[in-house]
Amino acid sequence: MMMYKSAFDKLIQTGKTSSSFVFFGESTFLIDSYTKMLSNIEDASILSFYHDEYNFKSAKAHLSQSSLFGGQNVLVIKNEKKIAKKELDEFIRLCEKNTDNIFIYAYYGDNFQAYNAKSFLAKTNTNVVRFFHPNHHEALAIVQNVVDEKKVKLDRSCIEYLLNIHNSDIALACNEIEKLSIYDKVITTKDIEHLVSGLGEISTEDFIKKILHKKEFTQDLLSILDHGEDEIKLITALTSYITQLYMFNIYIRVYGTPNAIEILGYRPPKQIVDEKAALSLKFKPNTYYRLQTLLLESELKMKSSNIDKGAILLSTLIRVQKLL
Repeated sequence: MMMYKSAFDKLIQTGKTSSSFVFFGESTFLIDSYTKMLSNIEDASILSFYHDEYNFKSAKAHLSQSSLFGGQNVLVIKNEKKIAKKELDEFIRLCEKNTDNIFIYAYYGDNFQAYNAKSFLAKTNTNVVRFFHPNHHEALAIVQNVVDEKKVKLDRSCIEYLLNIHNSDIALACNEIEKLSIYDKVITTKDIEHLVSGLGEISTEDFIKKILHKKEFTQDLLSILDHGEDEIKLITALTSYITQLYMFNIYIRVYGTPNAIEILGYRPPKQIVDEKAALSLKFKPNTYYRLQTLLLESELKMKSSNIDKGAILLSTLIRVQKLL
């Protein structure tokens, strides 16, 4: 039966989870996080398939055989395409036959209709979980957990500042925590300005705004990539930012003025709200549609194997500016 994060967390806390899992929803960060957490089993034999790598026969064989070292067999499938229901049923059957094994299917597509139904896999013990985008308070708590785990000296106001810099992208904020963990001192907002946005590196949000204002961006792009940013995450950050602008655009056209609490779920500084509201009105609804289509298609191409992600990213950003 399908459930949400809160109910699933209770199962984890009580140790009553299944041996098979289907994860889907709007938050790729949470899908990734729970997949990593549940597959992180000591001495397990793990087989992972990413997107186009998926092969049913190899996956079935992995769950069917005994572990070479006497531990658990773990099968992880990450895909934006749906795998066939009969194949999904077979993996679940193998896990129910041998509950020591673990099967995790992380679906990154946006066709949730079948998975969202109460009847989906209702005759099994599989945990089917939909992950929504965390609200502002949930995002703060998630980043706070990473801060505590890495023992970084960062207070709540700095965490909020870090999230604002990255347009509430939890994955990007957590990546910055990794970088900040090498400093054995209290981190301030000035440190974040210097360490995150400084050293010749433009912040992700500033880079996105440069794209949307149709300014030259190639040197900034090279700088961001040189500092270790991932091409797919840049695309998803741009997609998220444009989605926010579209939400501002719709709200303003309906109600006349923006309300950040109703649009975003939290209240950023006034200048940020005013800036996003003004920028959102520069583009027509059809432009938003074409931009989202382009970005989603490009992200899908990047997730295919043996692809030059950098070339696709550069081409996509050039095409974005042509659509504006």
